[in-house]
Amino acid sequence: MPKITPKRINYISWDEYFMGVALLSAERSKDPNTQVGTCIINSQNKIVGVGYNGFPTGCSDDALPWNNKGKFLETKYPYICHAELNAILNSIGKNLVGCIMYTALFPCNECAKAIIQSGIKEIVYLSDKYSDADMTKAAKLMFKQSGVKLRKLKTKKNSILLSFVSSDI
Repeated sequence: MPKITPKRINYISWDEYFMGVALLSAERSKDPNTQVGTCIINSQNKIVGVGYNGFPTGCSDDALPWNNKGKFLETKYPYICHAELNAILNSIGKNLVGCIMYTALFPCNECAKAIIQSGIKEIVYLSDKYSDADMTKAAKLMFKQSGVKLRKLKTKKNSILLSFVSSDI
């Protein structure tokens, strides 16, 4: 029988992998203040949707405001699509029933509605920095009533370094 080489032991977990995809997606956001990414997976651990916060397709990143303060129409808020909504809208199959969503920031109440309506059963999040905000409290209430499981990511790693230098592989 051939000698079996032991497998590598410091590989990342599924949770770390999918949250890593969400964080990498966030790097596509052009928002100067907040970059959020989301990854949706099905029951076979296959990625079925990703998204990041940005303006809708066809709306210019240069013609709409990125401000986070000021008069409502002079801020990003009436125009921006959150990462969670984009991941749902960008999903490869429109049936997300039973899927898990990995997201860098706990979803707002508006995204919670779309998450619940799409049938996603669990949310794994990294940050809950707006936990005291009414929009987050409303989201948590809706998730509780609809049976969506919430889980803050616990990880063994603090960071993962990506390199685009081929000699590092």
